[in-house]
Amino acid sequence: MAKIKHNNFLDTVNEVFTDAKNEGVLHLYAEGEDFSGRTIGIKNRKLFHFGTTGYLGLEQDNRLKEAAIDAIRKYGTQFPLSKSYISNPLYRELEEKVTEMYGNPVIITKNSTLGHMGVIPSAVKDQDAIILDHQVHWSVQSAAKVLKNRSVPIDMIRHNDLNMLEDKIKSYSDKRKKIWYMADGIYSMYGDLAPVADLKTLSQKYPQLNFYYDDVHGMSWIGKNGTGYVLSVLKELSENILLFGTLSKTFGASGAVLVCSNKKMYHELKTFGGPLTFSAQLEPASVAAATASAKIHLSPEIYTLQQELRERIEYFNELLQQTELPLIDHNISPVFYIGTGMPKTGYNFVNRLMKEGFYVNLGIFPAVPVKNTGVRITISRHNQKEEIKGLVEAMEYHFPKALEDTHTNPSRVFQAFKLDSKLTTRPLKKEIVNSDLIIRTEDSILNIEKGLWNGLLGRNGVFDWDGLKFLEQTFSDNPLKEHNWKFKYLIIFDKQKTPILATFLTNSLWKDDMLANVGASQTIEADRQSDPYYLTSKVLSIGSLFTEGDHLYLDIEHPSKKEALGIMLQTLENWEQTLKAKMIVLRDFSEEIDLHSYFQGQGFVRIKMPESCGIDLKETGDIEAYISQLSSRNRRHLRKEILGTEPLLKIAILNSCSKDQLIQIHELYSNVHQNNLGLNTFSFPVKLFENMSLHPNWEFITIYPLTDPDKMIGVMLCFKNIHRTYVPAYVGIDYSYLNEFHIYRQLLYQTIKRAIEINSLHIAMGLTAAFEKRKLGASVHEKYAYIQTADNYTLELMGVMESS
Repeated sequence: MAKIKHNNFLDTVNEVFTDAKNEGVLHLYAEGEDFSGRTIGIKNRKLFHFGTTGYLGLEQDNRLKEAAIDAIRKYGTQFPLSKSYISNPLYRELEEKVTEMYGNPVIITKNSTLGHMGVIPSAVKDQDAIILDHQVHWSVQSAAKVLKNRSVPIDMIRHNDLNMLEDKIKSYSDKRKKIWYMADGIYSMYGDLAPVADLKTLSQKYPQLNFYYDDVHGMSWIGKNGTGYVLSVLKELSENILLFGTLSKTFGASGAVLVCSNKKMYHELKTFGGPLTFSAQLEPASVAAATASAKIHLSPEIYTLQQELRERIEYFNELLQQTELPLIDHNISPVFYIGTGMPKTGYNFVNRLMKEGFYVNLGIFPAVPVKNTGVRITISRHNQKEEIKGLVEAMEYHFPKALEDTHTNPSRVFQAFKLDSKLTTRPLKKEIVNSDLIIRTEDSILNIEKGLWNGLLGRNGVFDWDGLKFLEQTFSDNPLKEHNWKFKYLIIFDKQKTPILATFLTNSLWKDDMLANVGASQTIEADRQSDPYYLTSKVLSIGSLFTEGDHLYLDIEHPSKKEALGIMLQTLENWEQTLKAKMIVLRDFSEEIDLHSYFQGQGFVRIKMPESCGIDLKETGDIEAYISQLSSRNRRHLRKEILGTEPLLKIAILNSCSKDQLIQIHELYSNVHQNNLGLNTFSFPVKLFENMSLHPNWEFITIYPLTDPDKMIGVMLCFKNIHRTYVPAYVGIDYSYLNEFHIYRQLLYQTIKRAIEINSLHIAMGLTAAFEKRKLGASVHEKYAYIQTADNYTLELMGVMESS
């Protein structure tokens, strides 16, 4: 497989958000001349509001409103001066009250994002290391990545995985002064909790361990003086902890607060903290409202408010327990998440609930993996028991309807979230939804009729019937597990036994950094010196790491096309589970086949692959006639760099090779493989080249310098397809001769020349190097892949490692 361009993360997020916006569940505008918190106006209707982060409802408290109004009258809408010079007169009381709440020194920041950007680069020194929980808030991750520029190592663990965390701590303990673990107290999507008590125990074992907690979703509704979830567990703040809380969300005002018990560090952060120094200060209205809220937090009233919310949370939990809805995490927080699995199911479910009179949030990528889309529900003091009960009844009724509308079922949702079904008397079904179509699956191409397969997919590359037989033999019974692939075949027919869809897949071991940048792969390869399978995963992919081309046959005019696609994806999900794969990859799609919305709705993220290149030889005579069709500029390039050096070379076509020749071919291939960390894959087994030498459909275009006619300096490994497609599959180069003889360009030219000689109709030139191939007359087409992962850990880890 040729190098895939690194995905533009923002492009992917834009596509997902645009899809959700078009479905009417994102980027909405609230309506109405007032807002109570209990209801919200959307699309000319008043809906019960189950999407707020103002869990205690303090943003509607008259004391905060009056304080804000009075501050505006006295001090204006803003205090336009850096806080480093002078603070608004209202700041002193706010800082005093919040300090009293926490019993420790505090720093008030404009918001948590700017706070993280100011604190993290100041608190973490060049001698330290950072370990991120992979679900810690984006604002923390973004601020931490800045430290890559100072060579501070940034690492990541799977969510709440303390065993993994301890392994990381051990790896840094002899190299770094402090090891910072950064996590949320309450995670904003699923509402699950950080294991704060266990983390404290771990810090007692490893004194280097420090903590950076973002507890903005744990604020106010729990803890002494409403100081949050983390402090409710710890009781007191030790000097190895930095704690972020919020003055917005549940606190009811605006801004954020850093709490630091280490007086030396507090002084450093207070004196100069990047954005803390240069950013504008909070507006007078926000300062006054926050002070009014702090007074409530310091009074016994805060515990009454907490109890009122707790009763609503417990009531909602009790009602959910009586249903079969897939609640993703059972806990005490006011945040709940009902899984829908696929985005299109989430869109349908949210729209159904809005029509019933309930507003809820949609959880989508990148906050959650695409296939872990769901409905995020928040409970607040605004919500009354009658509408809480009404919401549960509406969800219980509409959830199966949404599944039915989007052609899925509960078992797929439970499987996507790795949940155990509560329906013990009705075990989860793995079978495909009812269909009149005929589904045929096989584990070997030997079980499929050659004529049938070649008629569907035989013309596309090294995966006609003979090519797949060759690959099955090559990638089996090898000593290394990365060289053993499982092959799967799927053909779907209509009732008249007319094929609608056909494809083949491989389940094989991929390096997780296969698509990462070179710097990230270099770092990971250093760790693979001691653990060759570090950061590797089983992947179920259409096609294989060896093949390129249109791996999916689909009759786009057939009325059952969408039904066949749905069956294919459900089959892949079942195979993914039984084969223990971590990712599904659908490869090599062009934009001409409009499947983008369908795949995205099914939980796949699109990435752009390199351009695919091909040459049509149907109207070509001989090589001279072919050359004459090139532009004058490209003919000059050909004469100078290719035809000009051709007389200095010996070109030989080998159908079978001696042992010495096979050794040279393997070495040349290895040169190219090792030189391409941009596409970091496992190498192919030596057996591959031996099998090629024995196979009638494979041949080798080889190049030798006339000055040393036994020294092979370039090779193109070519497959002759049943439909007269010539496939230059892989290349090998001696880089010390690359510029002298323009080896790669010479091999491309010799490939075209050879294809014409044997009367090929088409050359599948493969991916990458489109600029070079276009010079020799290749047409170029954009290609895309669609990826579906079980979680975002690898994606986010690569993002951290690539941010230097």
